[in-house]
Amino acid sequence: MKKVSVIAIVIGAIFFAPISAFANTLVATSPLPGATLQSAPSAVTITSELALMDAGNEVSVTDPTGVRVDDGALTIDGVNAVIGLKQLVKTGIYTVNYSLLAENDVPLVGKFTFNFAEPTVVATVAPQPTKSPTPSGNNLGTTIFVLGLLAAAIVVTIALSLYARKLYRDQ
Repeated sequence: MKKVSVIAIVIGAIFFAPISAFANTLVATSPLPGATLQSAPSAVTITSELALMDAGNEVSVTDPTGVRVDDGALTIDGVNAVIGLKQLVKTGIYTVNYSLLAENDVPLVGKFTFNFAEPTVVATVAPQPTKSPTPSGNNLGTTIFVLGLLAAAIVVTIALSLYARKLYRDQ
């Protein structure tokens, strides 16, 4: 009895298990989805599981502002779809949209992004020698001020000595 129920379960699992439809799927991309690139790629490659048709395929690449940066020359080579890129100049997230057709199959439609982070070049600037201000020894305003302070100090000293003499005599 146990054998019969085990066999019935196995046969039921085979017949009633969901059968996945064999459809074209994405196998690989270059650059990888979500990758951060330091150097600009010259092309984007999308590889599918099934061989692609020569006509009806579309691939576009847009920069962070939504402007197309692909050169429009899509090449189909079996399972690979390759589109050339113009020179990438903006740092940011680039989006690849694709619609690929295989024989007797539904279109493989999707998109992925990659980040282009142009390397920053730090230019080293040669240090410039700074010129220290040369003091001018002929500053008339400073000389007059110092002489005025000296004269005031002499007047105060004479006044204090006269006052002290007067206090001493009055005692």
